[in-house]
Amino acid sequence: MSLDLKKKKILVTGSQGFLGSHIVDNLLKVRKIPTANLFLSTKDKFDFRIWENCQEAVKGMDIIIHCAAKVGGIGANREKPGEFFYDNLIMGIQLMEAARRSNVEKFVAIGTICSYPKITPVPFKEEDLWSGYPEETNAPYGLAKKMLLVQSGAYRQQYNFNSINILPVNMYGPKDNFNPESSHVIPALIKKVQDAKESGVGFIDVWGTGAATREFLYVEDGAEGIILATERYDESDPVNLGSGMEISIKDLVETICRLSDFKGELRWDHTKPDGQPRRKLDTSKAYEKFGFKAKCDFETGLRNVINWYINDYEKGRNH
Repeated sequence: MSLDLKKKKILVTGSQGFLGSHIVDNLLKVRKIPTANLFLSTKDKFDFRIWENCQEAVKGMDIIIHCAAKVGGIGANREKPGEFFYDNLIMGIQLMEAARRSNVEKFVAIGTICSYPKITPVPFKEEDLWSGYPEETNAPYGLAKKMLLVQSGAYRQQYNFNSINILPVNMYGPKDNFNPESSHVIPALIKKVQDAKESGVGFIDVWGTGAATREFLYVEDGAEGIILATERYDESDPVNLGSGMEISIKDLVETICRLSDFKGELRWDHTKPDGQPRRKLDTSKAYEKFGFKAKCDFETGLRNVINWYINDYEKGRNH
């Protein structure tokens, strides 16, 4: 049975964030959810580290889609591991408990593939989640998110509470975070390349060796997958959400340079970490359980982000 979301009161936490804003767009424009049934939380209005805010936010809701998170790239995770652990853990745990107490019908927890062990057989399968310790640079974040899996299973067992856990790969797309202090690899590289072009510098500095691999999911595909799971999936077992592709950081950088028409030198800083050696998901369960398959071609998605950054982000910042 598929939930009819039009008849539900839905709270999207982190609704002004990168992923949350695309989920809201999908709910309004694709699912045609009445605006009166959609409730949006921002960190200015609701600090979910405070228990009373969690209680207030979930009152009267049927569905919670929990996107609010403290996120960032390798640098941000290394600089503030305590904040990444505490903030993500306490927000998720308190929101799920508040939702349970308020008899919320369904809780959708957005996890992370940073929860996987550092050395995981490729492609990553959901049953490998507990076979080792995560990659050190983002382990506090990954483990904090992983605890929602434990909570979800325990709450289903004791209270018959319906919560699901979705594990998306690195997402990219328009409205991404381009702040160099906290951005992920694709927006960070796009900004570096555009800054070099504008200033006339003939090179960019890139972290690591370029040998590590990553999988990327276009954010509109990611939002669709999460909403499909909200409609059709009712088990606590985690589900990977990805595109099934794999690309080395070296190839990624070269592709962004080519699409940006940047012909400068790449200077690799081998003193900086690569992060997890490889990332590529087994995405078969998402298709089997709720019919999700990524649609956006990677280069098409990259062109969309580069164009958005040049035409919308930069123009908006300069006016």
